Amino acid sequence: MSIPASALGTRMRRRTGRGRLAALLVLLLATLVAGIGCGAMWLSPGEVVGALLRGLGGAVPEPMDGIVLGLRLPRVLLAAAVGAGLATSGAAMQGLFRNPLVEPGLVGISAGAALGAIGMIVLGGAALAAFPLLAMSGVSLAAFAGAMLATMLVYALGRGLSGVSGLLLAGVAINAMAMAGVGLLTYLADEKQLRDLSFWTLGSLSSADWRHVRLVLPLELVAVWLLPRRAAALNALLLGEADAQLLGFAPRRLRAELIALVALATGTAVACCGVIGFVGLLVPHVMRMLVGPDHRPLLPASALAGASLLIGADTVARCMVAPAELPVGILTALLGAPFFLWLLFRARRQGAGL
Repeated sequence: MSIPASALGTRMRRRTGRGRLAALLVLLLATLVAGIGCGAMWLSPGEVVGALLRGLGGAVPEPMDGIVLGLRLPRVLLAAAVGAGLATSGAAMQGLFRNPLVEPGLVGISAGAALGAIGMIVLGGAALAAFPLLAMSGVSLAAFAGAMLATMLVYALGRGLSGVSGLLLAGVAINAMAMAGVGLLTYLADEKQLRDLSFWTLGSLSSADWRHVRLVLPLELVAVWLLPRRAAALNALLLGEADAQLLGFAPRRLRAELIALVALATGTAVACCGVIGFVGLLVPHVMRMLVGPDHRPLLPASALAGASLLIGADTVARCMVAPAELPVGILTALLGAPFFLWLLFRARRQGAGL
């Protein structure tokens, strides 16, 4: 009995998709080992793997194990979690808005988180000085609260309008208001506070430790796990909201769920690492060219590639100007801004029929 051509094509596409996901997983593992090995003291892949195995097996540690397990491993794990969360959020937002130029920062989530963090630094300076042990936690909580507040405002203002255009326009407005607040607080900040503000506006993983990993990793994993479960609904949404509703999906509820999960991932990332832009724009678009528009392979592929990208960017940031350190947000902007301009130029050419 012969297999229909359509079924054979579907099987081949699935097999190809699995192969590409496996290749991205191998790339992520290689990037993890390289990120741990690079630094002021260079370690070979064998030394890195040996230190990890000794840490897992409880064997007698060697001198370099403290560098691997105490300093570099939590940093690369944090970079992987944040990169996966931002990239998956970007892919989900592009599917929701049916626009490849959308990313979480465009709808005000990142700006709201930055406003919360900077507000705590500038206006809560006395409280942070009185309780220095709670300083990082207080600023992180303020950033997370700012992201959630911005999300709720965007949804409340945009849900009354038809389609996703209302959410997008509300997000642009909230983003502009939040950045105006950031500018005002920067003007009011003193010299010491201005140094602290650079962490949130440029993005950095320099404060990574196991405490941050334990706080951030579970929340990012929740978003990275739940967003692909909405892949079928996002695929239906590509046909339009009316067609998605005819197929049995609820566009309004889907919008609320996606916005909440994106706020969780983005707010957690900004609360810990500051504003790291363009990961949610660059990675999903490249993965869409690699695995296609189907969100079932696209979302996990974006998670794997986003983790690899941010680990790689952070490794370069640590080593490029050693012993100093370049904020990783600068590198992602250097990568993402030209890519964004290329997307705009490509869209204009296609619109002009060239």
